[in-house]
Amino acid sequence: MTENEKEARIFKAFCDPNRLTILRLLQSGEKCACKLVEELHIGQPTLSHHMKILCDAEIVIGRKQGKWMYYSFNPKGIEKAHRLLKEITTITDNASSNYCNS
Repeated sequence: MTENEKEARIFKAFCDPNRLTILRLLQSGEKCACKLVEELHIGQPTLSHHMKILCDAEIVIGRKQGKWMYYSFNPKGIEKAHRLLKEITTITDNASSNYCNS
C-alpha cells in the first residue's frame, strides 16, 4: 500500500455522517458498541462496518470486554490526521510553477 493510499484511508474515515457522529460521541471518552448502536439507531452489523473503517484508519481503537467491544480515540492516529490535514492544506510559495508558458 502506498503512502497516498494509507492517507486516503484516513480521510475516508471522516467521509460518512454516521462515522462523524461516532467520532463526536467518542470525544467524551470510551464507549461500548451497545451504546453506539443505541445512539445511532443502526444495527450491529452496520456499526461493525463503520468501526472497521475507523480502526483500519487508526483513528479509533477497540478492546473487547466480555461480549462487547469498547471504542475510543487512538491518540497517535488523531495526531497523524491533524498533521496530514495541516500538511496538505498549507499553501506553499511555488509561484514559478503556477503559470503555463504561452
